[in-house]
Amino acid sequence: MVGTSAYDEMHGAAGEVREHYRAFADWLASTPRDRLAQKRAEADSLFHRVGITFAVYGEEAGTERLIPFDIVPRIIPAPEWRQLAAGLRQRVRALNAFIADIYHEQEILAAGRIPPEQVLCNQAYRPEMQGIDVPGAIYAHIAGIDVVRAGRGEFYVLEDNLRVPSGVSYMLEDRRMMMRLFPELFARHSVAPVEHYPDLLLENLRSVAPAGLNDPAVVLLTPGANNSAYFEHAFLAQQMGIELVEGQDLFVENEYVYMRTTQGPQRVDVIYRRIDDDFLDPLVFRPDSLLGVPGLLAAYREGRVTIANAIGTGVADDKSIYPYVPEMVRFYLGEEPLLSNVPTYVLRRQEDLDYTLSHLAELVVKEVHGAGGYGMLVGPAATREQLAAFRARILSAPERYIAQPTLALSSCPTFVEAGVAPRHIDLRPFVLSGRDITLVPGGLTRVALREGSLVVNSSQGGGTKDTWVLE
Repeated sequence: MVGTSAYDEMHGAAGEVREHYRAFADWLASTPRDRLAQKRAEADSLFHRVGITFAVYGEEAGTERLIPFDIVPRIIPAPEWRQLAAGLRQRVRALNAFIADIYHEQEILAAGRIPPEQVLCNQAYRPEMQGIDVPGAIYAHIAGIDVVRAGRGEFYVLEDNLRVPSGVSYMLEDRRMMMRLFPELFARHSVAPVEHYPDLLLENLRSVAPAGLNDPAVVLLTPGANNSAYFEHAFLAQQMGIELVEGQDLFVENEYVYMRTTQGPQRVDVIYRRIDDDFLDPLVFRPDSLLGVPGLLAAYREGRVTIANAIGTGVADDKSIYPYVPEMVRFYLGEEPLLSNVPTYVLRRQEDLDYTLSHLAELVVKEVHGAGGYGMLVGPAATREQLAAFRARILSAPERYIAQPTLALSSCPTFVEAGVAPRHIDLRPFVLSGRDITLVPGGLTRVALREGSLVVNSSQGGGTKDTWVLE
């Protein structure tokens, strides 16, 4: 079971500093608090100047908020990272095999390992993708796998983000900021680099271009400046040296995709899209979409353009599919999962529904298509009125929800108003699938800045930390 007391990343059970944190703990103890406060203020003003903000939905239109950055890094020793990375590679291989299977032979459904209605009636399943072959049978080229540490320090996968996972720009900017503010720390620690991620991403995207191209043209397709992650879209395009385009910049002719340029049309071979499926092609999906490219699916079907991530990947990161990922690992790879799921109750099952309703105050309940910390109930933190209202929502459509035990997420020292204090964290490593499966050491560590809070999402007031993997 997952356990109720939080694992402390920096200190052992008796309060001793863990080996991989010792050099940092010595530095922290010898650094005056006013210097830390001054450095944090410097970081805030630099982030503001660069424009690293996050648009918050549900507030006044266009509200831009700085994502709080914490100057105490999260440190992972090399052996732990190797184990985690092996589990992540295994999981992403299985997820890609699953998506390829359900859009072709559907062997896992025929074998009864997953109920067919869970997949075929899923709102993220795209029948338009049935029978389409994609380069290398890779669908999730960029995966953001959210992992947490609980119990005695074991890693658990909390969710798989396979549609348009975001956050990697914050991973890169957090590292840049730490190196600028505290160069002396990098002299004391052998920290594995992450700065090469944009090069790795570009290489990965070029490796999945349609066959026979020596110099494929790659673009990043954004919904535009009003999107909450627009900073990241512009940042990654600039770092990779590729064009940042909107739907109106592209057109399809004779089932090839072209970009409008001042020198005339230029063919596009790979589209790294940061737009949801529904908006990609108004001729096939939402006819009112002004964000997509008419005819894109026809070009895709003919194999004349690669879309990363592929259309229809969302069916594999749906929270109602998540409980079956360990079974995918066994079915497609013939291996036991290296990373565990969090125990999950699927509320379309009567016994799971009954258990959840009678233990609502102890559980976390999530919408299967929810994201960003919205549409969820954290039972132990909810009022009686909130519990009653959520119970009614569950009863009206139980198939829309899953429930999980309230995890005691691991905690990491964090610089807050009162000084350095523990706060709960998670980790989103970014796994790239192309000719090989690669990932940079680390990922985006998100931190719940409110004392006792378990919600780390930026949209819910969480912050970020630099993640150090020691070499």
